[in-house]
Order: sequence, then structure tokens, then C-alpha cells
Amino acid sequence: MKNDQPSSGSRSTARFITVEGGEGAGKTTLIHAIEGSLLKKEISVLRTREPGGTTFGHEIRRFVLKHHDAMEIGAKAELLLFLADRAQHIDEVILPALDAGKVVICDRFNDSSVAYQGAGRGLGTAWVRELCSLVSGSLVPDLTFYLDVDPVVGISRAQRTMKAESNAEGLDRIEAEMLEFHQRVHDAFLEIIAAEPKRCHRIDATKSKDFVIQQVLSILDTVVHV
Repeated sequence: MKNDQPSSGSRSTARFITVEGGEGAGKTTLIHAIEGSLLKKEISVLRTREPGGTTFGHEIRRFVLKHHDAMEIGAKAELLLFLADRAQHIDEVILPALDAGKVVICDRFNDSSVAYQGAGRGLGTAWVRELCSLVSGSLVPDLTFYLDVDPVVGISRAQRTMKAESNAEGLDRIEAEMLEFHQRVHDAFLEIIAAEPKRCHRIDATKSKDFVIQQVLSILDTVVHV
């Protein structure tokens, strides 16, 4: 059973939309808003995420994001686990949904690997981007929204969310990294946006939730037509 099931709709047009952002940026809230807006227009939608959009990917997510006291996961091993998740995700979920004419909304994709493992882990953004391309082939998002928030603010938000949800496990392996790591990730995302302004849209995630959602939906309307 997949973690994210398709939502039904009577009309559809295939588009691949990704939502990116650092910790505590509000991706989940925005993705639900995008899905709701499209469903109101009777557009068929699949909401999914990386890692964890398949049964196989869910196991990878649990393993990679969990704190491991008895062992350390190296940067290259971490990247390859995420890419294994992506390979399965593309074949099992994303491509079939696009072939069926659905709008696919994905929480994270190649840009996250470039930012987190390429810049954050220091593996090199060009090298990681090349590996991502080998996995995803010609599949490129039609539209990417990057929710921009200062890493200090984002981590603080993530911590508050953990407390509000009474999550005893606290921040995951990546969320718990040092501030310098998250700053490198943030800077890498900004470089990606600067390099691909037609695909990528920077959204100020410090604005109100309603403002952010309306800004995103207005951009979305130019790409997804009923």
C-alpha cells in the first residue's frame, strides 16, 4: 500500500509540480492547499513525497531519517538511498500518474538532493545533479515552488511543531544537523532558483499562510489549465 493515494477528479491535465523548502518552511500545508484547489476544478491529482512515496520508499525514509546510535550513515550512502527511493517512486508512482493525465504534486525531488547532499553534505552540486539526472532521465518538473525561510526560523518552527504534536522522537537526522549545514542547503536552493527562473519560483514563507497560498495558486493557474 502506498503512503499517498491519488485523489479523484473528472478532468485532468498531466503536470509534474514539486514543492521544495528547508525545515519548517510549510511544505505540507501548501501541498494540501494546491491539491484542494485543483480538486475544486475537477482536476485529477496525485499527492506524493520523497522519500516515502512507495512502500519501498517508506522503509528507506524510516531508516535514513532515524537517529542511529550504533552506526553512521555516510554522505554518499545517504544520497544513494534517496536515489533508490526516487527510482522506485518514478517508475511505480509518478510516471503512471502522469501517463493517466494526473497532476502530480511531489514534496521534494532532485533539487533537494542537490541542495542537501550536494551542498549540505559537501558531495558537490554538479556531481549530485548528474546522478539525479541518471535516475530521473527526461523527467523534469513543470513547476517548482521553493518556500524560502531563514534556517534559524525554519528549525525553530520545526521544533515547535514537534512539541505541538507531542513527538517524543524530536527532530530527525537531517533536521537535527548543525545550523551551518542548513545554511549551505538554503544557499544552494537559491542558486538553483537563480539558474532556472522559468521553472522555479521563490515564495517568501515568512508571509502569512493565506498570502503564500494565494501567491502560489496564481502562479499555478498559468501552468495548469482546466
